[in-house]
Amino acid sequence: MNYLKQVQTGIDFIEANLDFDIALTDVAVAAGISAWHFQRIFKALTNETLKTYIRSRRFANSLEKLLATDARIIDIALGAGFDSQASFTRAFKKAFAMTPDAYRKLGHKSLFLKKAQFDVEYLRHINQNISLEPEIYTQKPMLLVGLKTGFYSVDSEKNNIAEKLPPLWDAFLKHRTTINNVISGVCYGVVRQTKEPGDQLEYYAAVAVSALGPLPENMVSVEIPAATYAKFTHRGALKNINATVNYIYSSWLLQSGMRHTYGADLEFYGAGYHPVSDKSVMHYAIPVK
Repeated sequence: MNYLKQVQTGIDFIEANLDFDIALTDVAVAAGISAWHFQRIFKALTNETLKTYIRSRRFANSLEKLLATDARIIDIALGAGFDSQASFTRAFKKAFAMTPDAYRKLGHKSLFLKKAQFDVEYLRHINQNISLEPEIYTQKPMLLVGLKTGFYSVDSEKNNIAEKLPPLWDAFLKHRTTINNVISGVCYGVVRQTKEPGDQLEYYAAVAVSALGPLPENMVSVEIPAATYAKFTHRGALKNINATVNYIYSSWLLQSGMRHTYGADLEFYGAGYHPVSDKSVMHYAIPVK
């Protein structure tokens, strides 16, 4: 039995009915599996319950409507399965620390990742190549030195990751040996929001140093303050890292009871990393509270 294909059929049914109440049994019937088996398989594949997935996809659908339509917030709330605008607003503020109206005013400058729609390749990736539960740890303050660039992520219509990040890493690795007081072992990618409004992010390719010496030409320093981080393992080629980040933000974070602090995300590249190998291992961590 091709469970991935049948789960995808169930997901397709959910996507076609996001504006309506969706019974778990109806999803299972569409997939051709008993309700009990479908929910067990779905949870094993995705690490979240079918009920949670449906609720979060309907919530994501409401975010799209806030940005792309002039529909009244009460109508969007009811369409997302909430019984009132007040309950929708409470859930919204809990997730994003702002009201639906404030979110709508952000327009496409919003930096929130929305709940990803699962497909077969995504299901296979999260089931085989990601640590679905992270290591929660306290990151000590770090001082990093490296190269910096601005970029637009895959969630922006201006996405330019391919043009910006690989050349940055090439340039950094060529001149890494010119950095003083390096703490050997790991290179870091640092992703964080800029201070200016908009959807541009900033990225550092860097190493940790024990003390700040003279900076090599074109290099900068960046301080990472102490914080609690959720650290995930990513296995396989780096080209699939976006699927891992999508899982972290749109599946794990939504059901974790935690919130992103809006501090810097960290990428860890150690001895197990190889950019194109299926056996490569690196880590991605987000600051949480």
